[in-house]
Amino acid sequence: MKQIILAVVLLLTVTHGARGQEQVRLNPDRPDAYMVQKGDTLWDISSEFLVQPWYWPEIWQVNPQVENPHLIYPGDGLRLVYVDGQPQLQLQRGPRAYQLSPGADGNRLTAQIRREAVEDAIPTIPLDAINAFLSRTRIVEPDAFEGIPYIVSGSDNHILMGAGDTIYARGEFAVPLASYGLYRPGPVYVDPVSRESLGRQALGVGEVDLLQLDPDTLPGFSIATLGVANTAREIRLEDRLMPVEERAIDALFHPSAPAVDVDGLIVGVDEGVTQIGKLDVVILNLGDRDGVVAGDVLAVYKRGALVRDRLAGDSVKLPDERAGEMMIFRTFEKMSLALILEADRPLAVMDLVRNP
Repeated sequence: MKQIILAVVLLLTVTHGARGQEQVRLNPDRPDAYMVQKGDTLWDISSEFLVQPWYWPEIWQVNPQVENPHLIYPGDGLRLVYVDGQPQLQLQRGPRAYQLSPGADGNRLTAQIRREAVEDAIPTIPLDAINAFLSRTRIVEPDAFEGIPYIVSGSDNHILMGAGDTIYARGEFAVPLASYGLYRPGPVYVDPVSRESLGRQALGVGEVDLLQLDPDTLPGFSIATLGVANTAREIRLEDRLMPVEERAIDALFHPSAPAVDVDGLIVGVDEGVTQIGKLDVVILNLGDRDGVVAGDVLAVYKRGALVRDRLAGDSVKLPDERAGEMMIFRTFEKMSLALILEADRPLAVMDLVRNP
């Protein structure tokens, strides 16, 4: 039976954010063809073909015959070709699935259209590195933890608790909820330049269900009996209860250069890591108000050193040096979370963040 091949053409001349048109540069060590494997990410595949991987979604030209043309699945093939002298990439869907169905001879081969679930598509970036940050970690107002219920004990006076345990919280439950999120107060971030308070990190610990509410000796306070539904880390005494955040989680990112000029800083890193490397999550002093969005790819720069010019007798600042790339995956009003995708050297808090 003749195999039907459907192709999506990826054009290699694009508009680079708000910075005008540039010619996309092919990786000199690129392959002529590549078969998508399970475990691949779009970023890694893009790096095989392009010097600037964030151009990948901008060069995608949709073939309307292809179902879910923006998604790539294991078994799909990528082939570099030239059309009218211009390089293009062709995406060829993997072979259709076939099954035997009864016929006159009891053995007739019948074509069946292959349908892929969205969750089977390869991710843009390694989602395992950011899952907890997508659904749990939040940036809140600096005083958000004041006066809210907190954990006072676990069953049998345990001080470390986990999924399936019963725990107890104390505080004001004016309007009790069926479920709560558990959060641990993180650092308060202040913009290093303007000295403006940007917000406090709320570290997601888990989720609990309210089982029982009993009056406390303090007026207006209650003792809540809670069942631990799930955890991202061990529950500790004094972890706080907050309403579960209601927001849609979109893990289908489209990495591209920002549409605005970016000039920011890395102001924090998860769990107090001092040397930041590939697949670490960092916190930026850039947010919704600055025009950045999830999917924006940014470059990281190390500050140029200040050296003494012994002949001229003065000091000279050396140029800032590009040291890595990151992608924003979640934004808040004044801050955002980003995943380090490439790091040529250890990065650190206070490194510069700019357009790629």
